[in-house]
Amino acid sequence: MSPYVYLAIAVAAEVVATSSLKAVDGLARPLPLLIVLLGYGLSFWMLTLVLRSIPVGVAYAIWAGLGIVLVSVAAYFLYQQKLDAPALIGIALIVSGVVVIRLFSAVGGH
Repeated sequence: MSPYVYLAIAVAAEVVATSSLKAVDGLARPLPLLIVLLGYGLSFWMLTLVLRSIPVGVAYAIWAGLGIVLVSVAAYFLYQQKLDAPALIGIALIVSGVVVIRLFSAVGGH
């Protein structure tokens, strides 16, 4: 399987886990806690598979960058958390950085 499929699974699992953190409510709610633990476990497992063929710096930049963007989107829908213009500009810069790494870096997947 492509390392980018593993990376997509790692990002998705991390987004689910991070988005569930607020619902854990100080460890008072076991189901969200289970989602957090399973999500992070799956995410890090997939990330270890990614690191077999993608350098750690590149993999982490893509994982973290996409995670930031997708968690921000999830928080908007799940918790009605809005982002101001500087936050949106910052997120756009993160996305731009991930695109540059993926498309133009010699270690980004070429």
